[in-house]
Amino acid sequence: MNESKAQQAYRFIRERIDDGRYVPGFRLVLGTIARELGVSVVPVREAIRLLEAEGLVTFERNVGAQVALIQETEYLHTMQTLALVEGAATALAAPTLTAEHVARARAVNERMRESLDAFDPHRFTALNLEFHAVLFEECPNPHILDLVHRGWNRMKVLRDSSFSFVPGRAQSSVEEHEAILRLIEDDAPSIEIELAARGHRTATLDAVLAYQAEQHAHTPTP
Repeated sequence: MNESKAQQAYRFIRERIDDGRYVPGFRLVLGTIARELGVSVVPVREAIRLLEAEGLVTFERNVGAQVALIQETEYLHTMQTLALVEGAATALAAPTLTAEHVARARAVNERMRESLDAFDPHRFTALNLEFHAVLFEECPNPHILDLVHRGWNRMKVLRDSSFSFVPGRAQSSVEEHEAILRLIEDDAPSIEIELAARGHRTATLDAVLAYQAEQHAHTPTP
């Protein structure tokens, strides 16, 4: 079945949003996209409307179409909650983690470090979950663990990758991972591990919210 021009335009834009080429706040200029695809602006406009209906694109008067920024309040509440419950889960799991767990987590973190040169925010986020899961999945409290899973799933709904917004945060994230692993290896007090894991999560939140504030500052008012 042949793909319509609107479907072609939709796929073209969606792929670039998904892989981070079109970052949140990126202006979608219909004429430019139409020229790249060799079509008129009509199918591009139709594709934009579809993406707007999905919440991936917003349209503002005097600004035009742009890749949607995250839902700030929902993101804030989800990340704050995840910081608390994941910090607690990691601290509770720490006494049961073996040298093998730490080695597995460190190997994932090294893959994250190696991926920084050719950065793909979505792959980085998948590895990030893999890293943290090694630590929090051993949490002996099933209720806290359930809340951690809910938080990660909620993050996927809000936006596939926070690192699409702030790619520079990735390097710091890798270093913080290593610091958490060293605390676990050294049998650090539970509260130190909890606060390190919590601070690691809130540092990403702070970076994303700072990015959002900067984008709003550069958005012209009607």
